[in-house]
Amino acid sequence: MFTSDVYQSRRDQLKKLVKSGLIILFGNNDAPCNYPNNAYAPFRQDSSFLYYFGQKREGLVGVIDVDADQEYFLGNDIDIEDIVWYGSVDSVADMAAQVGVKQSAPMSKLAQLVEKAKAAGQQIHFLPPYRFDTKIQIMDLLGIHPSKQKDAASLTLIHAVVKMRSTKSALEIAEIEHACSIGYKMHTTAMRVARPGVSEQFVGGQIDGVARSYGAQTSFATIFSQHGEIMHGNPSPALLEEGRLALCDCGAENLNNYCSDHTRTFPVSGKFTQRQLDIYRIVEECHDHVLKVARPGVKYADVHFDVCRTMTNRLKELGLMKG
Repeated sequence: MFTSDVYQSRRDQLKKLVKSGLIILFGNNDAPCNYPNNAYAPFRQDSSFLYYFGQKREGLVGVIDVDADQEYFLGNDIDIEDIVWYGSVDSVADMAAQVGVKQSAPMSKLAQLVEKAKAAGQQIHFLPPYRFDTKIQIMDLLGIHPSKQKDAASLTLIHAVVKMRSTKSALEIAEIEHACSIGYKMHTTAMRVARPGVSEQFVGGQIDGVARSYGAQTSFATIFSQHGEIMHGNPSPALLEEGRLALCDCGAENLNNYCSDHTRTFPVSGKFTQRQLDIYRIVEECHDHVLKVARPGVKYADVHFDVCRTMTNRLKELGLMKG
């Protein structure tokens, strides 16, 4: 977690961009796997809540009253039954103070703030929800059916959040580079472990273990497969075969929830055939070309089509494309 002034500065900038109204940023809740208390899947906080309110605990909501210049950190403190299982944790008030929010309250305060905003004629801003429990919460608060909530989400808030989060600070770039360093170790582990006769699942498990060993988690479900033509090929029980190529698409999400995402293809046997090497070099050339031409002010589409032209020309030279 960053220092409190980082989060305060972000919220101040958000208020300037949104200009008026009541902003509600919903944190995530635990996602039970097969019964309520069995939420063994790693908890993942909502990214926008993290960006502005920093805390990772489930069951939290951040509220910003732009017109009154007031901020609220809402959530229920855990009781003794939870403490027995999880140990003592910071109170909601402590978590609020850690991110520079002066006012904290139980979750019941949220309905009061919403009703007050409605009575004052304030616009209520929220982002498009993607979890069912958040959709139910919005329906209870605002009376908007889940099927209508995407359209009802605040474009003003969406544009403000996108504008802010699209530009990374030096602190954030350092976090991304840290996640990339873990991702590098994940990929080189896959290259060392992969060999004919080893299953895709075994290699996939080793990859995920590297992320865990650095206190991280995978930034998405690891893709490791000899079938690179399948976009999201989960590791299967299939054994790696001599002469085949293995595609590895994986990344790490570090302790501050910044991510890496790298894709590499390598020979199962450790050595390319000549045809494989020729194709690999085309991909490498395209990759390096992007690093040269991608600059501020250059359109993404222009870079994309420039790479497509390079790739097409090289494939034609190999006789793999015509036209």
